[in-house]
Amino acid sequence: MSEDLERESMEYDVVIVGGGPAGLAAAIRLKQLAAEAGSEVSVALVEKGSEIGAHILSGAVIDPKALNELIPDWKAKGAPLETPVTKDRFLVLGPQGELSLPMFAMPGFMHNHGCYIASLGNVTRWMATQAEELGVEIYPGFAASDLVWREDGSVKGVVVGVVGIAKDGHKKPDYNPGMELHGKYVFVAEGARGSLAKQLIAKFDLDAGKEPQKYGIGLKELWQVPPEKHQPGLAQHTTGWPLDDKTGGGSFMYHFGDNYVALGYVVHLSYKNPWLSPFDEFQRFKHHPSIKPHLEGGRRISYGARAITEGGYQSVPKLSFPGGVLIGCSAGFVNVPRIKGSHNAMKTGMLAAEQAFKALAAGRSGDQLVEYQTAYEASWVAKELKVVRNAKPLLSKMGTMLGGALGMFDMWVNSLTGGFSFLGTLKHGKTDAECTGLAQDFKPIVYPKPDGVISFDKLSSVFISGTNHDEDEPTHLKLKDPTIPIAVNLPKYGEPARLYCPAGVYEVLYDAEGANPRFQINHQNCVHCKTCDIKDPSQNIVWTTPQGGEGPTYPNM
Repeated sequence: MSEDLERESMEYDVVIVGGGPAGLAAAIRLKQLAAEAGSEVSVALVEKGSEIGAHILSGAVIDPKALNELIPDWKAKGAPLETPVTKDRFLVLGPQGELSLPMFAMPGFMHNHGCYIASLGNVTRWMATQAEELGVEIYPGFAASDLVWREDGSVKGVVVGVVGIAKDGHKKPDYNPGMELHGKYVFVAEGARGSLAKQLIAKFDLDAGKEPQKYGIGLKELWQVPPEKHQPGLAQHTTGWPLDDKTGGGSFMYHFGDNYVALGYVVHLSYKNPWLSPFDEFQRFKHHPSIKPHLEGGRRISYGARAITEGGYQSVPKLSFPGGVLIGCSAGFVNVPRIKGSHNAMKTGMLAAEQAFKALAAGRSGDQLVEYQTAYEASWVAKELKVVRNAKPLLSKMGTMLGGALGMFDMWVNSLTGGFSFLGTLKHGKTDAECTGLAQDFKPIVYPKPDGVISFDKLSSVFISGTNHDEDEPTHLKLKDPTIPIAVNLPKYGEPARLYCPAGVYEVLYDAEGANPRFQINHQNCVHCKTCDIKDPSQNIVWTTPQGGEGPTYPNM
């Protein structure tokens, strides 16, 4: 909760937390509606990254469906969607070979023709210029670290810009208590597992009657390859090796732009084996004979990782709360089989903006925008998610091969019947943290040493992510109980934080005799993926925002 401090405040009609596709689409739509009505609406958007796009990481093959509605002339306005998909491939990998699945066997919505390969970070940078031209006030480098409340218990705004607190808690010369941004409505668009959204979902019981939200960790590298290796418009996806049949995940590879290859790997965080390292699976994957030739002779120029919402239709929480709404991946609108979510994020931002504008015009403020929930349920976003709702549960319950085949059949039935399934709506059951097995039930995995050419270690990867945090500040990675990592997680699970973290943040260190283990947090390395907040089997790690502007700086990601 907000500290009892005297802070300056600024008043707006709508305050938006997060400069991703959902937040920016909402801001643009609000200003468009005001212009059409000949009225004024004040909109402030805060972004924890040093600039818009600094913390944005996605594949990405972008479906322009929502952008077509929001800015129909986006091509004329120079949106950085320049590489249309021209070739779709889906491979099942074995240790040394591949099986190419025919695209005609997949429902039409699984095809990527009509979509564009792009840097989502650059798309959001362009969207920010469109928003600012319309009069949106954008404040990058301002992390929203806390909520501000009205006396009636509704959300009044957010606290931003708290800086200058030392590691030991004392206030440094540059200390600033931050300021409060108050809004008649607050839109929370933090992305997957946002710290404010997490508080709001718990406080207002927004997930009552819903399935647990599920997640994956997505790791991505951007490569620049020789011109003769470049295949502009190629969108290739794989499943299978190096993961076993009971561990969900797969890869993407997109050729676009200036001889760029966007290469990524997603591991579903419902995996059981606590010895598994998603980062090292990704590095091993790149040596497969179907992948390595694309990279040889090229150079890796950027790296990043982040969590992805995967719960889908049955995990979407209630979208409104007193004083605001959840939009984009703060609520979880990713279509897992399509590996896409930015179009749904944008559309939900637009839907919320439309309902908020109507409410403001009626003189309302601080209440629940229940109309947004109704609009979502009638939208193409809900219809799209409903069609694929059983794909993720089937993969989790039946494994990659059988679950994938049954999921494909179920999606065909759903797409042909408008949402009917013989299976009804399957449940996820457990959280990803609860899925983690005991260390004694699995064999430790010995990963190959990186060669420094195709595969790399965590620290050199973090270096090219542009990640930076002040060492003399309180860690933004909080332990509810500092004893649990060594007393509980190490003996039971082998302390998996040191393995699931893709940035080397967590270590178990021993003394010279190999005894007296201690848990160390290297918060400076954190790339803000939030996997620790999701996968820690004891749910003891809480990810919070560091001071504004810190974290990764992703170019062209």
